[in-house]
Amino acid sequence: MKNQDSILIFGSSGQIGKSLIRKFTKNNYKVIAVTRSIHQKGYQIKTQSNYGYLELEEIKSFNKDNISRLINKSSVCINLIGILYEKKENQFSLIHDDLPSLISQIAAKNSINQLIHVSALGIESALDSKYAISKLEGEKKIRKNFLNSVILKPSIVYSVDDNFTTNFMRLLSVIPIMPLYYKGKTKFTPIHVSDFVNIIFQIVQKKITNETIECVGPEVLTFKEMLLKILKSIDKNRILIPLPLFLAKINAKLFQLMPKPLLTIDQLKLLKYDNIISKKYKTNIDFNMVANKKFEEEINKYSFNWRTGGQFSKKREN
Repeated sequence: MKNQDSILIFGSSGQIGKSLIRKFTKNNYKVIAVTRSIHQKGYQIKTQSNYGYLELEEIKSFNKDNISRLINKSSVCINLIGILYEKKENQFSLIHDDLPSLISQIAAKNSINQLIHVSALGIESALDSKYAISKLEGEKKIRKNFLNSVILKPSIVYSVDDNFTTNFMRLLSVIPIMPLYYKGKTKFTPIHVSDFVNIIFQIVQKKITNETIECVGPEVLTFKEMLLKILKSIDKNRILIPLPLFLAKINAKLFQLMPKPLLTIDQLKLLKYDNIISKKYKTNIDFNMVANKKFEEEINKYSFNWRTGGQFSKKREN
Protein backbone atom coordinates (compact mmCIF):
# COMPACT_ATOMS: atom_id res chain seq x y z
CA MET A 1 0.00 0.00 0.00
CA LYS A 2 1.33 3.43 -0.93
CA ASN A 3 2.27 5.97 1.71
CA GLN A 4 1.39 9.40 0.32
CA ASP A 5 4.28 11.03 2.19
CA SER A 6 6.85 8.34 1.40
CA ILE A 7 9.94 9.31 -0.63
CA LEU A 8 11.90 6.50 -2.28
CA ILE A 9 15.55 7.35 -2.92
CA PHE A 10 17.81 5.29 -5.16
CA GLY A 11 21.44 6.26 -4.56
CA SER A 12 20.92 7.31 -0.95
CA SER A 13 24.52 6.98 0.28
CA GLY A 14 26.06 9.72 -1.87
CA GLN A 15 26.38 13.40 -0.97
CA ILE A 16 23.00 14.30 -2.51
CA GLY A 17 21.23 11.28 -1.07
CA LYS A 18 22.39 11.89 2.49
CA SER A 19 21.43 15.56 2.29
CA LEU A 20 18.00 14.66 0.90
CA ILE A 21 17.39 12.24 3.77
CA ARG A 22 18.16 15.02 6.26
CA LYS A 23 15.91 17.49 4.45
CA PHE A 24 12.88 15.25 3.99
CA THR A 25 12.90 13.54 7.38
CA LYS A 26 13.36 16.89 9.13
CA ASN A 27 10.15 17.98 7.39
CA ASN A 28 8.19 14.87 8.46
CA TYR A 29 8.44 12.86 5.25
CA LYS A 30 9.06 9.16 5.49
CA VAL A 31 12.08 8.15 3.40
CA ILE A 32 12.81 4.72 1.97
CA ALA A 33 16.56 4.73 1.34
CA VAL A 34 17.91 2.07 -0.99
CA THR A 35 21.44 0.74 -0.63
CA ARG A 36 23.28 -2.27 -1.98
CA SER A 37 25.16 -2.72 1.29
CA ILE A 38 23.51 -1.99 4.63
CA HIS A 39 26.61 -3.37 6.34
CA GLN A 40 28.87 -0.76 4.72
CA LYS A 41 26.52 2.19 4.28
CA GLY A 42 23.65 1.63 6.71
CA TYR A 43 25.04 3.31 9.83
CA GLN A 44 26.11 6.41 7.93
CA ILE A 45 22.69 6.71 6.27
CA LYS A 46 20.89 6.29 9.60
CA THR A 47 22.78 9.21 11.13
CA GLN A 48 21.18 11.56 8.57
CA SER A 49 17.60 10.87 9.63
CA ASN A 50 15.17 11.95 12.31
CA TYR A 51 14.19 8.93 14.39
CA GLY A 52 11.25 6.97 12.99
CA TYR A 53 11.26 8.57 9.53
CA LEU A 54 13.74 6.33 7.74
CA GLU A 55 13.34 2.84 6.29
CA LEU A 56 16.49 1.21 4.96
CA GLU A 57 16.18 -1.24 2.08
CA GLU A 58 19.05 -3.38 0.84
CA ILE A 59 18.81 -4.77 -2.67
CA LYS A 60 21.65 -6.61 -4.37
CA SER A 61 20.11 -6.45 -7.82
CA PHE A 62 18.10 -3.69 -9.48
CA ASN A 63 15.69 -6.05 -11.18
CA LYS A 64 12.02 -5.56 -12.02
CA ASP A 65 10.67 -7.35 -8.92
CA ASN A 66 12.86 -5.45 -6.44
CA ILE A 67 12.14 -2.06 -7.99
CA SER A 68 8.39 -2.77 -8.26
CA ARG A 69 8.18 -3.76 -4.59
CA LEU A 70 9.78 -0.49 -3.48
CA ILE A 71 7.94 1.81 -5.87
CA ASN A 72 4.65 0.24 -4.85
CA LYS A 73 5.22 1.58 -1.30
CA SER A 74 6.03 5.14 -2.36
CA SER A 75 4.39 8.23 -3.76
CA VAL A 76 7.61 9.87 -4.99
CA CYS A 77 10.69 8.21 -6.46
CA ILE A 78 14.04 10.00 -6.76
CA ASN A 79 16.81 8.39 -8.79
CA LEU A 80 20.31 9.66 -7.96
CA ILE A 81 22.28 6.67 -9.20
CA GLY A 82 25.17 7.61 -11.45
CA ILE A 83 28.86 6.98 -11.98
CA LEU A 84 31.69 9.20 -13.21
CA TYR A 85 33.82 6.43 -14.68
CA GLU A 86 33.40 2.83 -15.79
CA LYS A 87 34.97 -0.06 -13.91
CA LYS A 88 33.54 -2.52 -16.42
CA GLU A 89 32.54 -2.39 -20.07
CA ASN A 90 29.06 -0.92 -20.73
CA GLN A 91 28.64 0.24 -17.12
CA PHE A 92 27.61 3.73 -18.25
CA SER A 93 24.86 2.28 -20.42
CA LEU A 94 23.58 -0.08 -17.70
CA ILE A 95 23.43 2.58 -14.98
CA HIS A 96 22.54 5.75 -16.89
CA ASP A 97 20.31 4.25 -19.60
CA ASP A 98 18.91 0.79 -18.78
CA LEU A 99 18.23 1.40 -15.07
CA PRO A 100 16.38 4.75 -15.48
CA SER A 101 14.38 3.20 -18.30
CA LEU A 102 13.30 0.31 -16.07
CA ILE A 103 12.51 2.60 -13.11
CA SER A 104 10.40 4.91 -15.29
CA GLN A 105 8.46 1.99 -16.81
CA ILE A 106 7.62 0.63 -13.37
CA ALA A 107 6.79 4.12 -12.04
CA ALA A 108 4.28 4.60 -14.86
CA LYS A 109 2.73 1.18 -14.32
CA ASN A 110 2.32 1.87 -10.59
CA SER A 111 0.93 5.40 -11.15
CA ILE A 112 3.46 7.03 -8.85
CA ASN A 113 2.90 10.76 -8.25
CA GLN A 114 6.38 12.00 -9.16
CA LEU A 115 9.54 10.55 -10.63
CA ILE A 116 12.59 12.79 -10.22
CA HIS A 117 15.72 11.77 -12.11
CA VAL A 118 19.10 13.48 -11.72
CA SER A 119 21.04 13.70 -14.98
CA ALA A 120 23.76 16.22 -15.87
CA LEU A 121 24.19 19.69 -17.35
CA GLY A 122 26.08 20.43 -20.53
CA ILE A 123 25.98 16.99 -22.11
CA GLU A 124 23.97 17.74 -25.26
CA SER A 125 27.05 18.66 -27.29
CA ALA A 126 29.39 16.04 -25.82
CA LEU A 127 28.49 13.28 -28.24
CA ASP A 128 32.06 11.95 -28.25
CA SER A 129 31.69 11.03 -24.55
CA LYS A 130 30.27 7.67 -23.49
CA TYR A 131 29.13 9.23 -20.21
CA ALA A 132 27.17 11.98 -22.00
CA ILE A 133 25.62 9.60 -24.54
CA SER A 134 24.41 7.24 -21.79
CA LYS A 135 22.95 10.13 -19.78
CA LEU A 136 21.10 11.51 -22.81
CA GLU A 137 19.71 8.08 -23.69
CA GLY A 138 18.46 7.69 -20.12
CA GLU A 139 16.71 11.07 -20.28
CA LYS A 140 15.09 10.19 -23.59
CA LYS A 141 13.66 6.90 -22.31
CA ILE A 142 12.37 8.45 -19.08
CA ARG A 143 10.47 11.14 -21.02
CA LYS A 144 9.01 8.46 -23.26
CA ASN A 145 8.04 6.08 -20.45
CA PHE A 146 6.71 8.47 -17.81
CA LEU A 147 5.12 11.80 -18.75
CA ASN A 148 5.11 13.16 -15.20
CA SER A 149 8.85 12.78 -14.74
CA VAL A 150 11.11 15.66 -13.70
CA ILE A 151 14.63 15.50 -15.09
CA LEU A 152 17.16 17.64 -13.24
CA LYS A 153 20.40 18.64 -14.94
CA PRO A 154 22.80 20.09 -12.36
CA SER A 155 26.25 21.48 -12.97
CA ILE A 156 28.98 20.31 -10.57
CA VAL A 157 27.38 19.57 -7.19
CA TYR A 158 29.93 20.24 -4.46
CA SER A 159 30.28 19.95 -0.69
CA VAL A 160 32.60 18.46 1.91
CA ASP A 161 31.29 15.03 0.79
CA ASP A 162 31.90 15.50 -2.94
CA ASN A 163 34.36 13.87 -5.33
CA PHE A 164 35.40 17.11 -7.00
CA THR A 165 36.60 19.86 -4.65
CA THR A 166 37.93 17.43 -2.05
CA ASN A 167 39.91 15.45 -4.65
CA PHE A 168 41.52 18.62 -5.99
CA MET A 169 42.23 19.88 -2.48
CA ARG A 170 43.95 16.60 -1.71
CA LEU A 171 45.92 16.65 -4.96
CA LEU A 172 46.88 20.33 -4.86
CA SER A 173 48.06 20.02 -1.29
CA VAL A 174 50.91 17.72 -2.38
CA ILE A 175 51.84 18.31 -6.03
CA PRO A 176 53.86 21.38 -7.16
CA ILE A 177 52.43 21.56 -10.71
CA MET A 178 48.84 21.15 -11.91
CA PRO A 179 48.01 20.67 -15.59
CA LEU A 180 45.28 22.82 -17.15
CA TYR A 181 43.16 21.01 -19.72
CA TYR A 182 41.90 23.11 -22.65
CA LYS A 183 43.79 26.04 -21.05
CA GLY A 184 41.41 25.90 -18.09
CA LYS A 185 38.79 27.86 -20.03
CA THR A 186 35.87 25.42 -19.70
CA LYS A 187 33.00 27.15 -17.87
CA PHE A 188 31.01 25.70 -14.98
CA THR A 189 28.12 26.86 -12.80
CA PRO A 190 28.77 24.90 -9.58
CA ILE A 191 25.87 24.41 -7.18
CA HIS A 192 26.22 23.59 -3.49
CA VAL A 193 24.54 20.36 -2.43
CA SER A 194 22.27 22.14 0.07
CA ASP A 195 20.96 24.45 -2.68
CA PHE A 196 20.39 21.50 -5.00
CA VAL A 197 18.59 19.54 -2.29
CA ASN A 198 16.35 22.54 -1.60
CA ILE A 199 15.40 22.56 -5.28
CA ILE A 200 14.43 18.87 -5.16
CA PHE A 201 12.47 19.44 -1.94
CA GLN A 202 10.52 22.32 -3.50
CA ILE A 203 9.77 20.25 -6.60
CA VAL A 204 8.17 17.62 -4.36
CA GLN A 205 6.31 20.17 -2.25
CA LYS A 206 4.99 22.08 -5.26
CA LYS A 207 4.12 18.81 -7.05
CA ILE A 208 5.98 19.90 -10.19
CA THR A 209 5.81 17.32 -12.99
CA ASN A 210 6.65 16.94 -16.67
CA GLU A 211 9.67 19.24 -16.68
CA THR A 212 13.35 19.23 -17.52
CA ILE A 213 15.18 21.73 -15.32
CA GLU A 214 18.79 22.88 -15.51
CA CYS A 215 20.10 23.50 -12.00
CA VAL A 216 22.87 26.03 -11.53
CA GLY A 217 24.55 28.02 -8.80
CA PRO A 218 24.97 31.82 -8.71
CA GLU A 219 28.35 32.00 -10.51
CA VAL A 220 29.92 31.08 -13.82
CA LEU A 221 33.51 30.00 -13.17
CA THR A 222 36.16 28.59 -15.47
CA PHE A 223 38.05 25.46 -14.51
CA LYS A 224 41.14 27.61 -13.89
CA GLU A 225 39.19 30.03 -11.68
CA MET A 226 37.90 27.15 -9.56
CA LEU A 227 41.41 25.75 -9.14
CA LEU A 228 42.69 29.18 -8.10
CA LYS A 229 39.91 29.50 -5.52
CA ILE A 230 40.72 26.02 -4.20
CA LEU A 231 44.42 26.91 -3.97
CA LYS A 232 43.59 30.10 -2.11
CA SER A 233 41.31 28.19 0.22
CA ILE A 234 43.97 25.60 1.16
CA ASP A 235 46.64 28.33 1.29
CA LYS A 236 48.91 26.82 -1.35
CA ASN A 237 50.83 28.24 -4.30
CA ARG A 238 51.05 25.94 -7.29
CA ILE A 239 52.07 26.28 -10.93
CA LEU A 240 49.14 25.84 -13.33
CA ILE A 241 50.38 24.81 -16.76
CA PRO A 242 48.21 24.55 -19.90
CA LEU A 243 48.74 21.07 -21.33
CA PRO A 244 48.65 20.27 -25.06
CA LEU A 245 45.91 17.80 -25.91
CA PHE A 246 48.24 14.89 -26.72
CA LEU A 247 49.94 15.28 -23.33
CA ALA A 248 46.56 15.70 -21.63
CA LYS A 249 45.50 12.32 -23.06
CA ILE A 250 48.64 10.67 -21.68
CA ASN A 251 47.97 12.36 -18.34
CA ALA A 252 44.36 11.11 -18.32
CA LYS A 253 45.45 7.56 -19.16
CA LEU A 254 47.76 7.60 -16.14
CA PHE A 255 45.11 9.10 -13.84
CA GLN A 256 42.50 6.53 -14.87
CA LEU A 257 44.73 3.73 -13.60
CA MET A 258 44.03 4.94 -10.05
CA PRO A 259 41.36 3.09 -7.98
CA LYS A 260 39.34 6.33 -7.95
CA PRO A 261 40.52 8.16 -11.07
CA LEU A 262 40.88 11.92 -10.84
CA LEU A 263 40.52 12.07 -14.63
CA THR A 264 39.73 9.60 -17.40
CA ILE A 265 39.90 9.87 -21.18
CA ASP A 266 36.11 10.12 -21.28
CA GLN A 267 36.09 12.93 -18.70
CA LEU A 268 38.78 14.73 -20.69
CA LYS A 269 36.38 14.71 -23.65
CA LEU A 270 33.64 16.19 -21.44
CA LEU A 271 35.97 19.02 -20.38
CA LYS A 272 35.85 20.40 -23.93
CA TYR A 273 32.29 21.55 -23.38
CA ASP A 274 31.01 24.33 -21.14
CA ASN A 275 28.86 23.25 -18.19
CA ILE A 276 26.47 26.21 -18.21
CA ILE A 277 22.82 26.97 -18.99
CA SER A 278 21.96 25.83 -22.51
CA LYS A 279 18.71 27.84 -22.86
CA LYS A 280 17.06 24.68 -24.20
CA TYR A 281 15.23 24.05 -20.93
CA LYS A 282 13.87 25.96 -17.96
CA THR A 283 16.20 26.56 -15.03
CA ASN A 284 15.77 26.58 -11.28
CA ILE A 285 15.69 30.38 -11.54
CA ASP A 286 12.58 30.19 -13.75
CA PHE A 287 10.82 28.37 -10.90
CA ASN A 288 11.99 30.96 -8.35
CA MET A 289 14.26 28.34 -6.78
CA VAL A 290 17.44 30.38 -6.54
CA ALA A 291 20.75 28.83 -5.47
CA ASN A 292 22.65 31.44 -3.47
CA LYS A 293 25.71 29.73 -2.03
CA LYS A 294 28.98 30.90 -3.59
CA PHE A 295 31.80 28.54 -4.38
CA GLU A 296 34.66 30.24 -2.54
CA GLU A 297 32.65 30.95 0.61
CA GLU A 298 31.46 27.35 0.89
CA ILE A 299 34.75 25.56 0.20
CA ASN A 300 36.41 27.75 2.85
CA LYS A 301 34.20 26.02 5.43
CA TYR A 302 35.93 22.66 4.95
CA SER A 303 39.23 23.36 3.18
CA PHE A 304 41.13 23.51 6.51
CA ASN A 305 41.44 19.73 6.23
CA TRP A 306 44.09 20.29 3.52
CA ARG A 307 45.87 23.33 4.96
CA THR A 308 49.14 23.05 6.85
CA GLY A 309 48.09 23.01 10.48
CA GLY A 310 44.57 21.78 9.73
CA GLN A 311 41.70 23.48 11.55
CA PHE A 312 44.16 25.59 13.59
CA SER A 313 45.77 27.13 10.52
CA LYS A 314 45.37 30.76 9.57
CA LYS A 315 44.84 31.34 5.88
CA ARG A 316 46.87 34.17 4.36
CA GLU A 317 44.89 37.02 2.89
CA ASN A 318 45.88 38.07 -0.62
